[in-house]
Amino acid sequence: MVNLSGIIAIAGKPGLYKVLAQGKNNLVVSSLANGKKMAALATDRISALEDISIYTHDEDVLLKQVYFNIYNKENGGKAISHKEDISALKDYLLEVLPNYDEERVYPSDIKKLFQWYNMIQEAGMLELVEEEKAAEESKAASSEEEE
Repeated sequence: MVNLSGIIAIAGKPGLYKVLAQGKNNLVVSSLANGKKMAALATDRISALEDISIYTHDEDVLLKQVYFNIYNKENGGKAISHKEDISALKDYLLEVLPNYDEERVYPSDIKKLFQWYNMIQEAGMLELVEEEKAAEESKAASSEEEE
């Protein structure tokens, strides 16, 4: 799997951000594109990439699994550009996620999927984690929160 923890998208702001610190009513983040730091307020619509999934005809597939498939296809390199023709992007997505739901996954979603992958890859943040290790880390984090 690809580790997407700590990477967020903020509605209305271009690009992706890495969470650096958490305050009472905001997050301190840095842009993956230029490293510029800023505050993301509690009123901002923030999406954690690790929580995003893609619709398929079966059950939804987490974005980190789709990115893992792309990572394997490209040997860790860049994917197709989000600026390519939408039919080329759809064909590519069918290669890495053959059963995605073409009616519920919009062209804008597909473009964003590839744009984000390439941003993360360019920033050198495509970090692979073993599934068992990721599950253990998640379990340990949730048990710490309960204490």
